Amino acid sequence: MRKLLITGITGLIGASVLRKLIEGNYLKKAPEPITFQVLAIVRPQTDFLRYRDFTSHIEFIELDLSDLKKLKDVLYDFKPDVIVHIGALRGGRKFSRDEFYATNVFSTETMIEYCLHTRAELLFCSSVGVFGAIPNELPANNQTERVPDNYYHYTKIEAEKKINRAVLNGLRAAILRPSITYGEGDHGFPETLVRLVHKHRLPLTRKRIWIHLCNIDTISSAFLWLLTNDFPNGLAANIADREPVQFRDLVNFVSRQLSNKNYPAFFEVDPKIFLYIERFMRFIKNELWISRIQLISKSWFFDVSSAYDLMGLPEHYTIPDFKITIHDYLDSQKQIKP
Repeated sequence: MRKLLITGITGLIGASVLRKLIEGNYLKKAPEPITFQVLAIVRPQTDFLRYRDFTSHIEFIELDLSDLKKLKDVLYDFKPDVIVHIGALRGGRKFSRDEFYATNVFSTETMIEYCLHTRAELLFCSSVGVFGAIPNELPANNQTERVPDNYYHYTKIEAEKKINRAVLNGLRAAILRPSITYGEGDHGFPETLVRLVHKHRLPLTRKRIWIHLCNIDTISSAFLWLLTNDFPNGLAANIADREPVQFRDLVNFVSRQLSNKNYPAFFEVDPKIFLYIERFMRFIKNELWISRIQLISKSWFFDVSSAYDLMGLPEHYTIPDFKITIHDYLDSQKQIKP
């Protein structure tokens, strides 16, 4: 049995990875080909309901990843053979840059140092955001220029640099970069997209654009593959659905699921409108809104072929698989109503 330390299990990706381990009987103590004893790091004061379902399967410890001394103590007390580092401060949250850097970069550096000392493996969850919200090259690939267009993306770029340098010094590691992920329990861009379509508040550019989302099953399957296979050391892979999708097609698909008709054409506006709004957001230095405007007005998609070829990932297509987010949104609306 291997010892596994995991972060980020109260988020969409971390929780899905744990469920796959449980459903695949990888946490049983019976003699199986591969089993894990798991310790999960949970941020202090996290709502217990967010990880209640896992308490009978794994151990927990409350720890802020920016507390590097305590993190180091936990690592050397538990002595994991493999670390799955998914937890991070996401963009748009009200934390200082020092807190972002400590949580997203210094914690990764602390794990790297432990792994180099003990020969443990590090599996790191980065983001396609290392290429910027809108990559300079399409489809973005491992050679595409890194663009630190907001501080969250900058911290992911820095964390990847530290891992790649350590690989040259003997670290065994792999990096997965999921695109914006959708699935049950998501409360980010995909859910917001459905809500805006439902309320007829989503402006559309007249320009044809392509976007590339990631089904939660795809990224969690990729982590499970790394945990159960002898991966090429230093592997870095972009993870998303099998193909990108036209944004207007996805919006129409959502609208038909909600109201049996396409999204109204009069919500289409000149692409210059988005450009002017983006420029204004840059002027007031609002990183979150810059990304939001870009994501619905410009194309962003990624080369994922090598990941599918190597890992044999389940092939998900945004249309029709995005139904999972639509149904989740509708269920949440039923719960809100008195």
